Amino acid sequence: MSENHDAALLELVKSLTDRIDHLEVEVKELRLLSKDVPEETLVAIAAAVAAFLGHRAKKRQAQFAQSGSWRSGTRRLQHVHQPLHLRQS
Repeated sequence: MSENHDAALLELVKSLTDRIDHLEVEVKELRLLSKDVPEETLVAIAAAVAAFLGHRAKKRQAQFAQSGSWRSGTRRLQHVHQPLHLRQS
C-alpha cells in the first residue's frame, strides 16, 4: 500500500511541476508583450479605467487668480466652500 501511495504522490508532483512550467512560460510571454507598450498608452488606459469606475480626476496644473496679488487670490480660493472637483477657478 505504501508503494501505491508513493507512486500516486510522485505522479501528483510531476503533474504540478508540469503546470508550474507551463505557467512560467505564460508569464514570460506576458512580460515580453508588456515591454513594447509606451508609458503614454498605459497612462491613457489607466485613466479610462478610472473614469469608467467613477473616479474624478483632480486638476494638477497651477492656477493663477485674476486678482492683483497672489495672497488675496489664494485666500479667496481657500474660503470657497465647494468640493474640490466642483470648483471652477
